[in-house]
Amino acid sequence: MSCIADALTHVRQQILMAEQQFNRQPHSVQLLAVSKTHPPDAVIQAIQAGQLCFGENYVQEAVDKIQILRADHPQLEWHFIGALQSNKTRVVAEHFHWVHTLDSLKNAERLNQQRPANLPALQVCIQVNISAEPQKAGISVDDVPTLARAIQTLPRLQLRGLMAIPAPAPDFATQRQSFRQLREIFEQLQAQGMSLDTLSMGMTDDMQAAIAEGATLVRIGTAIFGARAKKIEA
Repeated sequence: MSCIADALTHVRQQILMAEQQFNRQPHSVQLLAVSKTHPPDAVIQAIQAGQLCFGENYVQEAVDKIQILRADHPQLEWHFIGALQSNKTRVVAEHFHWVHTLDSLKNAERLNQQRPANLPALQVCIQVNISAEPQKAGISVDDVPTLARAIQTLPRLQLRGLMAIPAPAPDFATQRQSFRQLREIFEQLQAQGMSLDTLSMGMTDDMQAAIAEGATLVRIGTAIFGARAKKIEA
């Protein structure tokens, strides 16, 4: 068994334990393996260990992997979790199943227009700047409902939920506060009649707190693949 397979087993066990600890339904939290900066061979090791959903941050690197792996592994599901630049929306719309980092109506409209007609609707999450960090992507908490309603009018997109990357927190209780805020916004949108089912929150260092506050998908990279190589997107 490979080191990646062992790491996946360990992460899955951690997720199950957190589900039990925080009274979540078993297997209610999906694991997204973040394979950015790691080669196709690493992804193949994860596939051999039963992982089918992968997250990527860098468009061209991701497309290269998708094209290399598509023939032998057509069942893979690719999630774009990086900063979404308007000049990259067409490539993202053509190659990915999910986008977690939608934070403007402009990019939503571009994705909607550029999604190929032969593919299912693109599954999207709104990225929320939950910690109000000026350097971080994502829309403000107050702007979420307006963008959510606008996305729901776009036929080639399906709004699934919300995503956030909170500011690093020194302790478990503080980590939970940010995730709780995102969950409360999510529940408010549901109460307004929106059919949302995805809270994309939690990474290697704060996964437990995210699960405690209702995460349905955690984005785990380092704990599976190890430290990532430095990458600069052209």
